[in-house]
Amino acid sequence: MRRLRQLAQRTPPGRERYVDLLRALAITMVVLGHWGVTAVGYDDGRPAGHSALADLRWAWPLTWVAQVMPVFFLVGGYANAASLAARRRRGGSAAGWLVDRSARLVRPTTVLLLVLAAGAGIATLRGADPAQVRTVVWFATIPLWFLVAYVAVVALTPPMYALHRRFGLAVPVALVVLVALGDLGRLLGPAALADGNYLFGWLAVHQLGFAWYDAARAATGAGAAEAGATPDAARAGATASTTAGAGPRGLFRRGLPLSGRAGALLLGGGLVALVLLTAVGPYPVAMLHIPGERLDNAAPPSLALMAAAATQLGLILLLRHPAGRRLRRSGPWQAVLAVNAVVLTLFLWHLTAAVLLVGLLDALGVLPIPPAGSAAWWAWRVPWLLALAAVLAVLVAVFGPVEARTRRPPATGPAGTGSRRLRAGLAVAGYAGVLVGLLLNSLAPKTAPEPLGLPAPALVAYLAGAGLLRLLRSGRVGRRRPG
Repeated sequence: MRRLRQLAQRTPPGRERYVDLLRALAITMVVLGHWGVTAVGYDDGRPAGHSALADLRWAWPLTWVAQVMPVFFLVGGYANAASLAARRRRGGSAAGWLVDRSARLVRPTTVLLLVLAAGAGIATLRGADPAQVRTVVWFATIPLWFLVAYVAVVALTPPMYALHRRFGLAVPVALVVLVALGDLGRLLGPAALADGNYLFGWLAVHQLGFAWYDAARAATGAGAAEAGATPDAARAGATASTTAGAGPRGLFRRGLPLSGRAGALLLGGGLVALVLLTAVGPYPVAMLHIPGERLDNAAPPSLALMAAAATQLGLILLLRHPAGRRLRRSGPWQAVLAVNAVVLTLFLWHLTAAVLLVGLLDALGVLPIPPAGSAAWWAWRVPWLLALAAVLAVLVAVFGPVEARTRRPPATGPAGTGSRRLRAGLAVAGYAGVLVGLLLNSLAPKTAPEPLGLPAPALVAYLAGAGLLRLLRSGRVGRRRPG
């Protein structure tokens, strides 16, 4: 608590605290949502879990708000733009930014994968079926699907932010058009045309985060650019910057309209589009995966999910000023800081907590398996969530410090042209290794016999990429020490 109070006191006055609140709320909703809709049963005598959403059709419209992956990419875009712009104002390079940015993402993920691989290896040595071992690890690593897309978006931030600075809001509009074309491929063929939506959809939302940051910076001036703008200052400055007529107009404007009117238009327009696309159009109502549906709105992102993202953005803008005022208070801000200090740890380990709890209850012979949607299933929700929260709290206490104590690498002197090119090339190679490793694991069948629970090529590629990025952060490669 003392450290949180100190962090709260050191918070720059110009920081856009609302961005941190959105990140904390989104991770909480993901964790509670995954836990809440889980239905547990037995398959061939072994515990197995699946989503109960297929049996809860009335809850499908709720996913228009509960599908919060767009919020992650929105606030990620804001934070990435802010940190990249600040890095460049200090004379840093895009490659240096990428290397340093990898620390907060890669370190907690590496710990998860090493722990899961070690546990799986021990289970295999003790006689467990490698196919069953893989199934358990596959379930625990479901969150890595999101991380594949997010790491890719982070790696593309420097060129995409350059595009944003030149073409503004035309970039996310073009990306949404590409998403629509991908959906046509899913509907009419070829289906492979939609594979690009995994990148185009999340890039579009990430670009809106860039626009939010630029609007906040324009409203308050460059002095508050690194942390962002306060909601009240942004509201006061937005009018002045608009009436001044500076900067491109229309689709080529770089700043996101932050007014309440803009929020209402986005909320209303997004809702109308969602209703038309799901009631009249070919898209499912649910924004999460439902077995048996013709299309999946989330994997890859669909045009309907882009409409849901617009709806959520409208609601976010409408709540921005009242939420920002409340976050000036010490108590709420300390709570937000506490969640953000371990936000990735919470996300990465929340399904491992479910695996551990189900395994424990099954071993004790007291695992409840009520039918999804039944009165008994609903009655089990509260003790189920409380027990999972207790298990996750232990996991966060053990592994959370890896994320919370991540620090910036020590400052180094400028590098020559050759060193800059080498460093940039190695940074790209490091990100590529991490991405390939995560993607190979996500694509591997969940029943493939894997003694370590993870495909060996995936583990090797990931660790090679993570190790290279760690070496770059240490300053031993591609940098020249002063003196």
